[in-house]
Amino acid sequence: MSKFPENFIWGVACASYQCEGAWNEDGKGPNIWDDFCHEQGRQHVKNRDTGDTACDVYHRYREDVALMKRHNIKAYRFSVSWARVIPDGDGEVNEKGLQFYEALVDELLASGIEPMITLYHWDLPSALQDKGGWLNRDIVAAFGRYASIVARRLKGKVRKYMTLNEPQCAAFLGYGNGEHAPGWKLSEEKVAQVFHIMCLAHSEAYRAIKAVDPETMVGAAPCGRQCYPETDTPENREAAYRETFNLSSVQGWAFTTNIFLDSLLLKKYDESAPAAVRRFARTIDPADWEKMETLDFIGINVYNGDMVDSKGGYVPRYPGFPLTATKWKVSPEVMHYCVVNNYRRYGKPIVITENGQSCNDRVFLDGKVHDPERIDFLHRYLLELKKGIDEGVPVLGYLQWSFLDNFEWAQGYDERFGIVYVDYRTGERIPKDSAAWYAKVIETNGGCL
Repeated sequence: MSKFPENFIWGVACASYQCEGAWNEDGKGPNIWDDFCHEQGRQHVKNRDTGDTACDVYHRYREDVALMKRHNIKAYRFSVSWARVIPDGDGEVNEKGLQFYEALVDELLASGIEPMITLYHWDLPSALQDKGGWLNRDIVAAFGRYASIVARRLKGKVRKYMTLNEPQCAAFLGYGNGEHAPGWKLSEEKVAQVFHIMCLAHSEAYRAIKAVDPETMVGAAPCGRQCYPETDTPENREAAYRETFNLSSVQGWAFTTNIFLDSLLLKKYDESAPAAVRRFARTIDPADWEKMETLDFIGINVYNGDMVDSKGGYVPRYPGFPLTATKWKVSPEVMHYCVVNNYRRYGKPIVITENGQSCNDRVFLDGKVHDPERIDFLHRYLLELKKGIDEGVPVLGYLQWSFLDNFEWAQGYDERFGIVYVDYRTGERIPKDSAAWYAKVIETNGGCL
């Protein structure tokens, strides 16, 4: 296979609550995931796991960056803990929090690794949640201020930001069905309101970062239903495109990328919007649409997809269809069509900001961690990504999820997505076979695929 484009970004990703630990050290304030995991009398997370220590990246980041360098990693997407930088979300700045992130960034740069920052990966400061969280429009200004503080501190060092990670999960799982923090169960209209305020917050942060450095690229990393055709014909491709952005799908409007991206880039909801979204839309001040800012690139978190027929109907999976350890479908074809479809709709460069799989990893008798399933998964998805690039889609990079095994939200530590194994009893890191494989992929710029 031909190599990936010159200067293609090969990286890995992780998030603050999932890997940092040090949940109450050096002035950090509590966040909604601290509260969610610690709530007395309730078990929101498997095994009552918490992110209190997680992978202890707060204390071991130099070790982790050295591992990245050893495995040819060229970029590291990580998130900043809002409550570590501003403990109450909108008050005094915690200097020690900023020092930590600046030290991490400096360590990455010294190792030839590009830092890519996500400002919000679900760990909202508790003090802001107490005021209504993402249902309170005051959060828009607070988020913009936070973005400005981080951007000023890291000016000239960080050139790519993502404002929000998977607003679909933060909105629906956090405020709709209560599976994630803060655990609220609200109406669909209220969930739509959360999405709208998050779009305004992205826009405020976009303006704030650009005011600090107009050359910095600012995007976001949504997730959502991605469809691919049962057979590769023009008719089937069109059906898969249509269904990807269909807000009236039986799978739910909240898990589409376009409920978020249409607001920012098209400044409207798709005409397929269901009744609840249309009811909320009637309450929006028209001036809000003019406040919506663009994205310099679209991050896409993609793990699996839905096969559809020529009419857009879902094609049932055959018995024994391949699954990951999380029981997510292995459907590499989605990688090809998701970049094609999103570029067609929005015309923006794309970064694959998350892709990977959980495996039932363990340390073998030889002291190593063998994960051929993960290697096969990544290999298949990267081959499909190259097809999208070959069709002309400007894909800037690929970030594997994740570098380290980590706290997987409501699943606790039961799921292992990393290319580096973490022994949570000791903190020991053991690179898996997939880490060496990925290092070779990067070294050859995909040529070995």
